[in-house]
Amino acid sequence: MTKVSDTAIYNRIIGRIKGKIEGPTLLFIGGMHGNEPAGIIALDKVLKDLKCKKDIFKGNVYAIAGNLPALQKGIRYQENDLNRLWIQENLNHIKDGVNDSSNPEFNELKDIYRTIENILEEEKGPFYFFDLHTTSSQTVPFITVNDSLLNRKFTSKYPVPIILGIEEFLEGALLSYTNELGYIAFGFEGGQHENPNAVDNHIAFIYLSLVFCGSISKNEIDFDGYFNHLSDNTRGLQSFYEIFKKYEIKPDEDFIMNPGFTNFQIISNGKHLANSNGKPILAHQNCRVFMPLYQAKGNDGFFLIRRIPKIFLNISKVLRTIHFDRILPLLPGVSWASNKKDELIVNLKIARFFTKKFLHLLGYRSRRIDKNYLRVKNREAASRDSEYENLF
Repeated sequence: MTKVSDTAIYNRIIGRIKGKIEGPTLLFIGGMHGNEPAGIIALDKVLKDLKCKKDIFKGNVYAIAGNLPALQKGIRYQENDLNRLWIQENLNHIKDGVNDSSNPEFNELKDIYRTIENILEEEKGPFYFFDLHTTSSQTVPFITVNDSLLNRKFTSKYPVPIILGIEEFLEGALLSYTNELGYIAFGFEGGQHENPNAVDNHIAFIYLSLVFCGSISKNEIDFDGYFNHLSDNTRGLQSFYEIFKKYEIKPDEDFIMNPGFTNFQIISNGKHLANSNGKPILAHQNCRVFMPLYQAKGNDGFFLIRRIPKIFLNISKVLRTIHFDRILPLLPGVSWASNKKDELIVNLKIARFFTKKFLHLLGYRSRRIDKNYLRVKNREAASRDSEYENLF
């Protein structure tokens, strides 16, 4: 299995580049899961290679290591998934000085959170966040992104599949926290954990990101080589997709994913995907399987995804641009959750016409309160569009 260097393991800041020319600040975070070292290895290599280019470098780059104790042990996490702890309650505890030294992941959360906050205070924007991961199944490289027009526009630059809406199925992810702040923020999955190609994919992604953010000119690197590397690995899959189903493993459930599934694999209705306590789990429609679980830890058994037609992306853009959602609280059964007007509460008994697809068009992703109510959050409200409008 790929190993990380001692420097990368023991230091929260893997490396930093401070350019001599004013520009954006990029934060790359690798190893949020301790069994995913490829991103850290790639960051360490790229930053060392770029040291000689400081004179022409614009802005700042920070490479941050995630779950240090888990990285040392080569395990996903010790007690809690660090990439599920970024909820407001935990962040409030950190702000209030609450200390839970008995929980290793909470200690990591606190240190990473303070590291990010310090960077946001010390540096100038615009800020970009990149969360680097790998998967337990065989996969082509891809991007996961919270669904805002700002994120869509920026991620469209990369020649890889783009998955929208994962925030609807994962609570407490780092990306949800950074998107709540309004910054461009998304995840890159570089390949399978143990596959050396995952490091190469991450290196290509990092270099492309530096160019797309304006940190370095494409003429200073092998831009075409890195672009073609990712493009050649994802040909035929370069599109927007959305997650429409997640199989969540229950506590004490004996879940076993059937062997041989690869990410983005087309599956047919009735396909035997996995077993739960010895009983088969079947697909109920034709679609693609996404991130099937082939590791001991984790409660996301698999996801199901489908390609998003371009017409829906275009309609969505128009509706969000004209702020069509502002009229929704005038309808029966719909109300704002607060004066911030970035979250709706939908009474499904009254507003039966509010389907998830319709809400997705407007930029809302749902969290069900109970069987009768949906609480839906709008990603557009927080976006700092004005900070990026002249950059791409």
